[in-house]
Amino acid sequence: MIFLWLFLTFLQIGLFGFGGGYAMISLIQTETVVHHHWLSTAEFTNIVAISQMTPGPVGINAATYCGYTAVHNAGFSEPMAILGAFTTTLALMLPSLILMILIAKILLKYMHTATVEHVFMGLRPAVVGLLLAAALLLMTPENFSSPAQDAWQFWVSVALFVATFVGVKYIKVNPIQMLGFAAYAGLMLLY
Repeated sequence: MIFLWLFLTFLQIGLFGFGGGYAMISLIQTETVVHHHWLSTAEFTNIVAISQMTPGPVGINAATYCGYTAVHNAGFSEPMAILGAFTTTLALMLPSLILMILIAKILLKYMHTATVEHVFMGLRPAVVGLLLAAALLLMTPENFSSPAQDAWQFWVSVALFVATFVGVKYIKVNPIQMLGFAAYAGLMLLY
């Protein structure tokens, strides 16, 4: 039964997850952590981190890891957990695949009409909103701590966040290099 729910949930996320993988993160977290309780917040945070570091689209990577972890947490065996990963990945990709084939055919015909241009103008702010929601959902005490809980970890997390933002946005450091710098800084702070 979990496979059917995973398929339907990630099919729905695939249908309404406009803006790519990062925009889907908030939808995936809401469904897997809040609604269905398949994952804990800490597990989801780890999944997002791994999804960003592994090659491929972050939304598909997150879906794959979520499917695997959800089935594994439900007490199923390793082969069944792999089937869960396949189920969520297929369900997330299926709407996009079908829609892109249809849209490509239609868009080639009507690309320069006013209606199509207005639709894209309306989608841009929605995508920015979904990306902001994903960023805010990851700013939790599990990731940043809190000044009352552990002031050192909180301020180091804030400093790394600000340094990464400034490095990527203004200094134009390659995001992959910035991930490496942040990981190195995190390791150094453990000792």
